[in-house]
Amino acid sequence: MRLLADENSPKPIVEVLRADGNDVLWARTDCSGWKDAALLDFAESEARIVLTLDKDFWQIAVQRRIPIEQSGVVLFRVHPSTSGNIEPLARVFVETDRPWAGHISIIAADGIQMLAARRL
Repeated sequence: MRLLADENSPKPIVEVLRADGNDVLWARTDCSGWKDAALLDFAESEARIVLTLDKDFWQIAVQRRIPIEQSGVVLFRVHPSTSGNIEPLARVFVETDRPWAGHISIIAADGIQMLAARRL
């Protein structure tokens, strides 16, 4: 899978996703200093799913004039947001066969919620 982990994503999670064979860019090293809107635009141009702990990506995706189609936003909701708590959610993301592109999704301990971006 082609992914873009935002700056909040812990390095161990990025490494686990890469070790599983995913093509993962990490905003902290690959797009340092970029604003969230620019990251989402980049993800859309590269057909990458954005992985985030930041609710702002929802707002940005919703406010986009042109709905996301090639990319998607996956928000991991967990507290505290430690690598140990995020890793099981990241595993669910990787192992679940869902159409992440074109969707804004939340993955939490109690399940997955998905909304089609073009219906928002």
